[in-house]
Amino acid sequence: MNHNEFIVTVANSTHVDLADIICDEYESSAKARGTGIAKRSPEYVKQKMLEGKSVIAFEKATGNWAGFCYIETWSHGEYVANSGLIVAPPFRKAGLAKAIKERIFKLSREKYPDAKIFGLTTGLAVMKINSDLGYEPVTYSELTQDEAFWAGCKSCVNYDILMSKERKNCMCTAMLFDPKDHYEPRETAAAFKQKSKIYERWLRIKQKWAEAFKFDKKPSGGGGMHKLVRSLKSIF
Repeated sequence: MNHNEFIVTVANSTHVDLADIICDEYESSAKARGTGIAKRSPEYVKQKMLEGKSVIAFEKATGNWAGFCYIETWSHGEYVANSGLIVAPPFRKAGLAKAIKERIFKLSREKYPDAKIFGLTTGLAVMKINSDLGYEPVTYSELTQDEAFWAGCKSCVNYDILMSKERKNCMCTAMLFDPKDHYEPRETAAAFKQKSKIYERWLRIKQKWAEAFKFDKKPSGGGGMHKLVRSLKSIF
């Protein structure tokens, strides 16, 4: 399959019946990845559809739901996030995620032309797509400090890590598109291609670090750092 076999469009009221299916896929995908994801309710997804702030994809041949993503705004519209990117399992690795990201990015630029667009991700594939759009990796301090945004992380399995680092670092990598100060997509894409192996190794290190953190929180205590060192040696 390839992305030409799908219809990617702005969601509306005719799609609200799919909200439960989409949220079920969010949950099962998070469990399969084991990296954590903020929970979404069907009511919240429906709201995004009704507001015209989401993108939905369907397989052309069958009309089956294939993917979804939505827009969130923070700090009174100064920041925009393209959140909740999900592709149904049968349609993964067909270029659909990139097509959805491109459409939601375009919709964000249309609705909020002056806003900074940012994202948090643990996936190398999403980082690559973001780079192709002109996003750049940034520190957490460059993201919105809106408490409502960070409250959404409470349902993530890595929330304790985030708070222990005073919201300065976590498993996710922060990426930002600033309409007033950004590289052209071809420049960020080229840089990502050059550094992709470094990014991949860094993500693996962060995963090992998270495992060690959770190990140290167990009542028995101790041993976490030794486990981390052994794990890092296996990477290098």
